[in-house]
Amino acid sequence: MWILRFFLVFLMVWMVWGCEQTAYIPATQTIYLDVPVGFPEPIIPDNNQLSEARIALGKKLFFEPALSLDSSISCASCHKQELAFADDRPVSPGIKGRLGFRNAPSLANMAFQPIFHKDGGVPNLDIQAVVPIEDENEMGMNLLDLAERLNQNPAYQEAFLDAYYDIATPFTITRALAAFQRTLISSNSKYDQVQGGEAVFTAEEARGTALFFSDQAQCSSCHSGPNFTNHEFINNGLYLEYEDLGRRRVTILEEDIGKFRVPSLRNIELTAPYMHDGSLPTLEAVLQHYNQGGQSSPLQDERIHPLHLQPQEITDLIAFLKTLTDYEFINNPDFQ
Repeated sequence: MWILRFFLVFLMVWMVWGCEQTAYIPATQTIYLDVPVGFPEPIIPDNNQLSEARIALGKKLFFEPALSLDSSISCASCHKQELAFADDRPVSPGIKGRLGFRNAPSLANMAFQPIFHKDGGVPNLDIQAVVPIEDENEMGMNLLDLAERLNQNPAYQEAFLDAYYDIATPFTITRALAAFQRTLISSNSKYDQVQGGEAVFTAEEARGTALFFSDQAQCSSCHSGPNFTNHEFINNGLYLEYEDLGRRRVTILEEDIGKFRVPSLRNIELTAPYMHDGSLPTLEAVLQHYNQGGQSSPLQDERIHPLHLQPQEITDLIAFLKTLTDYEFINNPDFQ
């Protein structure tokens, strides 16, 4: 049954993506993101350049429960600002209390992310919203029916016209949501302040930083760059046998069983529980998993091996990870 559901949602994703090959809607008074030092250029397609109207519409839609079939949940129900736009439950409930099968990720710095979902099944942010909106275990809403619902609201009629010179359609709905999400930039953690010479690490944080980037721990072999991810898909040895096949659901390749996208570590202190299924409740549990070298799965990435870290070293690593928390980001009134 999940294969059929996956195929239907996948088909809708590609139908909506196909629209962008021909549709071009220029933005009035284009807004350019303030890119933090050291970050790459944001990925913003020509047919969805940012404007105040598009961002405002996307924000309104993000908090709009009418996006779900029974108007019971919004995007913000599973992506809470105080949790870096993640959730504190292993799997977030959708409409009628139905559960999906993966942990809700943080939405910080989506503008710099080249591929989406834990299995990489969505190629760009402008169509990412198709999956949670259409999934029967999440919002359960047909996009065409949603467009009709929104077009019955005069306020939304005006907002879509201002933003896209058009009514609500699957194209304009998903693009507006992407416009707002591209503004969710997190770059002012203590780590960033230290790099900018505005703060100083404690002794514990400094030891953890050195260990994180060391050949011994090799954390930065996967968690690299300004967002602390190389965007690869790896099997980290969480299980010997995977109920969720991960990347294989997209590629159909046996070697991709149990591979998931390496997540960003920004605001990692706030986004527990961890892993694709939310099965590890704390940072301590995560580090113990890597310290023991995973479960020695046959498809486990070779970078996952016993680290032989001492208790103090694990404490130091956690102290470093907590420096990646951006309190300005989770309290930014522009996102509320």
